[in-house]
Amino acid sequence: MSNLSQFNNFTSALPLQDTLMPVLFIGHGSPMNGIEDNEFSSKWAGVAKDIPQPKAVLVVSAHWFTHGTHITAMDFPKTIHDFGGFPEALFDVQYPAPGDPALALETAELVYSATVELDQDWGLDHGAWTVVRHMYPEANIPVLQLSIDYTKDANYHYNLAKELYQLRKKGVLILGSGNMVHNLRMMSWEMINGGGYDWALEMNDKFKSLILNKEHQQLSNYKNLGAAAMLAIPTPEHYLPLMYALGLQNVKEDVSLFNDKAVGGSLTMTSVRIG
Repeated sequence: MSNLSQFNNFTSALPLQDTLMPVLFIGHGSPMNGIEDNEFSSKWAGVAKDIPQPKAVLVVSAHWFTHGTHITAMDFPKTIHDFGGFPEALFDVQYPAPGDPALALETAELVYSATVELDQDWGLDHGAWTVVRHMYPEANIPVLQLSIDYTKDANYHYNLAKELYQLRKKGVLILGSGNMVHNLRMMSWEMINGGGYDWALEMNDKFKSLILNKEHQQLSNYKNLGAAAMLAIPTPEHYLPLMYALGLQNVKEDVSLFNDKAVGGSLTMTSVRIG
């Protein structure tokens, strides 16, 4: 990959370790969760305390949807405020975690199904920093983002994730950030503090059952799951990060759920821990 040549002098500082780092899919919900101490953000912080401290965090966020696959490769990624209409306090937040160009290179070279471009322009969007700042508030752990290629289907992303498995052996926390059920056009402000439409709850229950039973093929082929699935996933960007988490699960690993709650009628915060 010619675009990697500028980093050829870097060598990985992450040796193989005895324990396998867990994998997470986080339902991130509203950007306001980034500054609120609520039931969701408190659980994110609790999960961080319950797993080994990672050497780095690699986030696959719903909010970096690109043509092709890219990975942030700068020393210090900027904090991106990719939203509007929220209080100034949210725009004031900076999450100054370092990047890791060497790890970006190593990750790019692990992927053989696509050319991964090293990116110097993006940073940490709200799918990443609103979650990670609660997990690692000292911002002393490198954080990278891997983009989602919008030209590819769910099965492609599921299989690409498998190529990243070695990172789990090196203490990298891979975190998919999106929402299983995410239909903002149908959102109800009357149910913003809790509650879901019948189709949202039906689909969330279906997703949970398939996840717990490791029925990954059905989850990859979500368009075959009926009308409720099309309401739950009108566009794929918030669902595809789940495919990365599931693709990294090995056959022996257990899976558990947390933050299993619907809000706003048409969005679920349901999150997944693997390992």
